[in-house]
Amino acid sequence: MQNERNSIKPDVKPIPEPTKFEPYAYGGERLVEPFSSEKLASILRGGQALPAGNSALIDAEMSRRKQPLEAFPLDTMSMVGSLNRAGQLVALVKVDQLLYQVTQGSYLGQNYGRVLKITENEINLREIVQDAAGEWIERPAALQLQEEVSK
Repeated sequence: MQNERNSIKPDVKPIPEPTKFEPYAYGGERLVEPFSSEKLASILRGGQALPAGNSALIDAEMSRRKQPLEAFPLDTMSMVGSLNRAGQLVALVKVDQLLYQVTQGSYLGQNYGRVLKITENEINLREIVQDAAGEWIERPAALQLQEEVSK
């Protein structure tokens, strides 16, 4: 056994030299940070020119009066049911232990979400958000029926 242990030679390769770190000089200190709230606020106030194709998207939203459910993020809302009122579906949305009635055309969430369609188990809406380039785009969103488990 001792002879076998002595005959085994480990084959360990040396660790390569680390690459030299070359620091990069950042020259954008004077620019507005891309994720800062000041940038969004300045755009919303009209301090910065918006791209011509997308300004109509946000201008209509900025000129109207906000609805109560626009104060809450969409992920804090849950659809808990629906009603049929005069042939039109009305969704029941629960936020902070309060129940709200939502119809087609209502606004939900903090991203200018407008209800496009209500079914028995889903609310379809479109939101207006900024993409990485700072342009306003529309994106679909949905709230699905949440069944509460009784305790």
